Amino acid sequence: MPETEPGAVLFDLFGVIARHQSAEGKERLTAAMGAADPAAFWDAYWDLRLPYDRGDLDGPAYWRAVGERLGREVDPPLAAELIAADIDSWRAVDPDMVSLVERLASQGRTVGLLSNIPVELADRFEKDNPWLAAFSVRAFSGRLGVAKPEPEVYLWCLERMAVDPGDTLFVDDRGENVAAAEALGMAGHLFTGRAALEARL
Repeated sequence: MPETEPGAVLFDLFGVIARHQSAEGKERLTAAMGAADPAAFWDAYWDLRLPYDRGDLDGPAYWRAVGERLGREVDPPLAAELIAADIDSWRAVDPDMVSLVERLASQGRTVGLLSNIPVELADRFEKDNPWLAAFSVRAFSGRLGVAKPEPEVYLWCLERMAVDPGDTLFVDDRGENVAAAEALGMAGHLFTGRAALEARL
């Protein structure tokens, strides 16, 4: 049976519309922390990231926890430096995907955004990217206290977009997040590039 065209599209941000961390940004982070073992740094960064993304920890507390894992004290000035470097490392966007989102919105599609990011990054990203106005709903986990793949955050988006799960396509580059959306009755698309997504749309 052919797939039906979804009336609404709920997008992930990083890895779909925005790019993952830049190599330069990652180097700046490890240098700021003075990480002798970059692999250990990134293990700590990601192991502790979900509570930060979900808003359970603020930026200074997150970086203190990373520092404790690495045996490095993170005082307030260093925490501020790490927060700024972290935000800067996530700044790049894919202009082709931005144009796709804007085209869908101009065609009358309901488009929403659901991203696991901390408050500091969400605030900066909104300030720097006026094209985010194309989204009828912007759900940032750090502000909501829930994060993908928790079902509550998807349901929050669907309610505020005023759409049914069965009429909504969820687009993400992580399989576990797509599977969680599908479990709620949404159609899912594992993002690999614009061409495959446009074919699905």
